[in-house]
Amino acid sequence: MLDPKFFVTTLAKCGIDFFAGVPDSLLKNICAYIADNIDEKHNIIAANEGAALAIAAGYHLASGKIGAVYMQNSGEGNIINPLASLTDKEVYNIPALLLIGWRGRPGVHDEPQHIKQGKITSGLLNVMGINYDILSKEEEVAAGQIAKAAKYMQESGEVYALIIEKGTFSDYKLQKAQENGLTLSREEAIQQVAAALGEKDVIVSTTGMISRELFEYRVQTGAGHERDFLTVGSMGHASQIALGIALNKGDRRVFCFDGDGAAIMHLGSMAIVAQNAPAGYVHVIFNNGAHDSVGGQPTVGLKIDLPAVARALGYRAAFSADSRETLAAALEEVAHTQGPLLLEIKVKKGNRPDLGRPTTTPIENKKALMEFLRK
Repeated sequence: MLDPKFFVTTLAKCGIDFFAGVPDSLLKNICAYIADNIDEKHNIIAANEGAALAIAAGYHLASGKIGAVYMQNSGEGNIINPLASLTDKEVYNIPALLLIGWRGRPGVHDEPQHIKQGKITSGLLNVMGINYDILSKEEEVAAGQIAKAAKYMQESGEVYALIIEKGTFSDYKLQKAQENGLTLSREEAIQQVAAALGEKDVIVSTTGMISRELFEYRVQTGAGHERDFLTVGSMGHASQIALGIALNKGDRRVFCFDGDGAAIMHLGSMAIVAQNAPAGYVHVIFNNGAHDSVGGQPTVGLKIDLPAVARALGYRAAFSADSRETLAAALEEVAHTQGPLLLEIKVKKGNRPDLGRPTTTPIENKKALMEFLRK
């Protein structure tokens, strides 16, 4: 395995010391090392992967140097547009080094949402005309690959990618991680909100820990899962799935269980919710100021006023809670207020270590929800 310090130092020797990206579970060790050892002006945690590439492009325009963009392979979808219409050699010809975590690599067991993406990771790069290497776990070989990539980018002005497999980097624990001072856990908040829902209400939950904790709550209470759509992939799009349901099922309340990182990734979607104004729409954002599912790297969630954003965009009302008591009061308001509504719940970071994963397949989940909505 590669020591994260060796990797970052080797990049620096090749003139690459600026980073932007979206944290990934396979890259959590390298992301943690960068966070601890690279100043905030040279490590930007972006809203989404396309934005990260744009930041790296701006950095190149200002400095003439090459930036690195870290991401999970699921983020290739977000980054294709600027790759084709901004950095491509037939447009502005701007170099950047992509560091892509390879979830769902064929032959390696992974969650359902990563299977297709794993199969097409290199294929998408081929279609885009982007040269790449699969990063070696041996230092000498990896150093040669980095030097090769840097030389290619400097000479051609083109983007280059390093695809990174599971287990490439040795362990490194984030030292600068800070607790947010909150006491309510996300799992407690999920249970409290779910328990307050009516019999016809449905939930669309975002990818990561939120869907896992909601699934386990249903198991613990002996309830079925037919009222929940667990968005195991498609980070940032749960709010629009919920909108599509709410617009077509006006007799039901539709709750979107979102995370701060997911909501920020496609924040403009909230404007579309507001303008379509479904009366039964409730947007619940569990805000801990962190990308909790992939290592706890910070978001700007607790540094911005999400309820004020929602009101400015046109949500009819917005509430915030940070304890069981304030959440109970907010839920009482939600129950008697027409949507679209935002309910921000500020929660502490982390999850219990024995948290399981959904045992139903995505297809089973979809069919059960559709049957419930037909009733």
